[in-house]
Amino acid sequence: MFEVSKNNLFHMILTPQIKASITSSVLCWLATTDKDGQPNVSPKEMFMALGDDRIIIANIASPQTVKNIRQQPLVAVSFVDVLVQKGYQLKGKAQIISKKDAAFAELAAPLEMMTGGKFPFATLTLITIEQVKPIVAPRYLLYPETTEEAQIAAARKQYGV
Repeated sequence: MFEVSKNNLFHMILTPQIKASITSSVLCWLATTDKDGQPNVSPKEMFMALGDDRIIIANIASPQTVKNIRQQPLVAVSFVDVLVQKGYQLKGKAQIISKKDAAFAELAAPLEMMTGGKFPFATLTLITIEQVKPIVAPRYLLYPETTEEAQIAAARKQYGV
């Protein structure tokens, strides 16, 4: 029920619920590997859904991420609401879009609005999503009666917010 792939999907991969989660997330983590299979995980602050099966991420200070994607395009992106402790893992194929690419200006425009011009970026990572998997805190699995409201209250208490 939770895993979605293009093989069994008739329309969108990024549902309205997933898009809302992307919009409300402050950070995501992009996992890549180099040509030798060495992993790298890098936080990303500027990202957004693009249509029903792609996301775009601004490369602000990520030379290793860019290098890895150019060598091996398979990636995973994860994001979680820290209070609700739910989110998603998205897997797919990435490509680097540079300023010299015809699509750069159009793809970069909404991300530039998000940064207010304060974080310049020379490239973008465009990811075509192939699989989606929800991420949920263990509490929801171990204690099925847990509500999101209870989880938020527990997280606020635990983190002092």
